[in-house]
Amino acid sequence: MKKILLIILLLVVASNFAQDKPKLVVGIVVDQMKMEYLYRFSGDFSENGFKRLINQGYTFHNTHYNFMPTYTAPGHASVFTGTTPSVHGIVGNEWFNKVTGKEIYCTEDASVSTLGDDSVNEGKMSPRNLQSSTMTDELKLATNFKGKVIGISIKDRGAILPAGHFADWAFWYSKTGAFISSTYYGEKLPDWATQFNAEKNYLKYVTKGWDLLKPKEVYNESLTDNNPYEGKLYKKAPFMPYNLQDMYEANDAGILRSTPYGNNLLADFAKKAIESEKLGQDTITDFLAVSFSSTDYIGHVLGPRSIELQDTYLRLDETIADFLAYLDKTVGKGNYLVFLTADHAGAENVSYLKDNKYKVDNINYKNIQKDLKDFSEKTYGEDLLLNYSNYNVFFDQNKIKSKGLNIQEVKQIFKDYLQKQEFIKRVYTEEEVATSNANDYYLNFISKGYDPTQNGELVVIFKPGYVEYSATGTTHGSPYTYDTHVPLIFFGWNIQKGQTHDRKEITQIAPTITQLLQITMPNSSDGKVLLELMKN
Repeated sequence: MKKILLIILLLVVASNFAQDKPKLVVGIVVDQMKMEYLYRFSGDFSENGFKRLINQGYTFHNTHYNFMPTYTAPGHASVFTGTTPSVHGIVGNEWFNKVTGKEIYCTEDASVSTLGDDSVNEGKMSPRNLQSSTMTDELKLATNFKGKVIGISIKDRGAILPAGHFADWAFWYSKTGAFISSTYYGEKLPDWATQFNAEKNYLKYVTKGWDLLKPKEVYNESLTDNNPYEGKLYKKAPFMPYNLQDMYEANDAGILRSTPYGNNLLADFAKKAIESEKLGQDTITDFLAVSFSSTDYIGHVLGPRSIELQDTYLRLDETIADFLAYLDKTVGKGNYLVFLTADHAGAENVSYLKDNKYKVDNINYKNIQKDLKDFSEKTYGEDLLLNYSNYNVFFDQNKIKSKGLNIQEVKQIFKDYLQKQEFIKRVYTEEEVATSNANDYYLNFISKGYDPTQNGELVVIFKPGYVEYSATGTTHGSPYTYDTHVPLIFFGWNIQKGQTHDRKEITQIAPTITQLLQITMPNSSDGKVLLELMKN
């Protein structure tokens, strides 16, 4: 009898020891997800997807990005580094670098080659432009590189930046239908990934077509189908159902990105990675970063009030429910830790707001460039600009010097001109950004998103509601709440049910995860954690 009791005691102790850290951390980022979608679509969600995360996990209802620009690459980088673009250096998806005088893509790397599909150059990517460490990097260091880290996304930047510098693998989707990687991570794709690609799993979704998941009357939270605020999906009228086979034949497998099935295929690939790499199958913590990108593609083209977007979230709800059930089965309930957030939110469609008597407008960045050029030539007899992009104005310093002009005076004259434009709220010089001001709310947003070695001499902020985009669909990038307010939910290992409406910042996620894992924080993090999760 004593032996039996001793064995039971040892099993209990071993079980408690195994729970000291989660076997697997799953970081889910939903591209362009507004917190409001969890409220607006809640009545149509199942009990086992988003609602399971909310009802059994801890929800931070008031989480925001704390910098500008609110784009995909800076968003992913900030979630996983726990710092802002001013420090980690990813100041846009692509940007003009005033030191080199060239455009830079956030993950471009000419020194590496594509793995998985020799017919494309979409794999010349790596995390080398990321200047800070990530929580995934710190997990690799803490486990002597025994813990596995894998990043997966439809977008390259959504896979590479979360996975960090030391990742075992990062995989992203190619227009050929294959998940590819680069020689930064290895000499060839793992056999399981090659096999997955050979199966051409994307075709089952292409042949399926895209119709509504539920009866049409369910979609009363959205506007009518084929409304004037939607753009065209691969030249097709925005009207359900979509014949994906025709779209595929007229284009390529890249069309799957702009359908809900991009998320399904990503989840299929994520399951294959967990199974083949045996993630979460021992006592050493592994990390899987999953970024669902199709929500962003659909949001950009069709907008936040489209039936297509609502259908995408109802389908994503099912995908998440299925994925959680898979984790329960393979890793075990209580053995894995999940957090779900977004890389940015998104604005309302400007035309829709205008039609409802809100005086705003959509702005074409090419028109801004032309107006600035015309103003320069009229004022100085020459175009003194190098570039306008990502709300930044870059000047040609050599031309200014050759004309004997004072750069400070030139900046002030352009600043005065810009501030007279109807759509401009603020204009700041690089000196103002450098000094910052605790009392200037929006200047603080800019300073946290500004790298003096890469950004421009002037930075502009549009007025609320104005967007730099077309009249249909939507975009993001501003410091306003419609772009900064995103969901944040923690679920699983050691997470008690709860919620708060206190304001939190996205940069608190990485230091919180590392504190929960009892490992070193990312090297540039400010160390502010979500204390609500530390009660255990």
